[in-house]
Amino acid sequence: MIEECLDLAVQAPTGSNSQGWHWVVVTDPATKAELARMYAEHFDPYIAMGDGLQLYAADDTRTRRKDAVSSSARYLREHFAEVPAMVVPCLWGRLPEQSDTFTQASFWGSILPAVWSFMLALRSRGLGSAWTTLHLPSEREAAELLGIPYDRVTQAGLFPVAYTIGTDFRPAPRLPLSEVVHWERW
Repeated sequence: MIEECLDLAVQAPTGSNSQGWHWVVVTDPATKAELARMYAEHFDPYIAMGDGLQLYAADDTRTRRKDAVSSSARYLREHFAEVPAMVVPCLWGRLPEQSDTFTQASFWGSILPAVWSFMLALRSRGLGSAWTTLHLPSEREAAELLGIPYDRVTQAGLFPVAYTIGTDFRPAPRLPLSEVVHWERW
């Protein structure tokens, strides 16, 4: 099923048709446990930064959903190693230090459409995932664990893949378009 979804994902557009994506699929329990450890190591300080902070107004959808989102994130942290599979999307090359916006957008624009297509393909088959990046402060260590040539390949995330509990999907609460869409000028 994962390969079927990846087959759809690689139909996504990529800069200059480079097709520099690579995918590491992990099902080995010991390897998943080690990736989950790296994730947790960076999760705990990250989640603590947001505890007690209220960045938005009380009636803002982001404030209303904060506890549910934090609870879901904590659950994932505690159960990350238990997912049936983890997928690490990678892109051939490494961004130079201090890359300009054009270079960064071009680089990430060659993997992001494929990863999003992968996630949509999963969803259409009753599988779910989450785009996580908290293992990336340990990217070199993860590369060694997975045999990824760190100096030539960049990891774009760590995606837990599992069947969803239900199929009652509905649109997520989001800010109204009137607050985020600008016509002609900001």
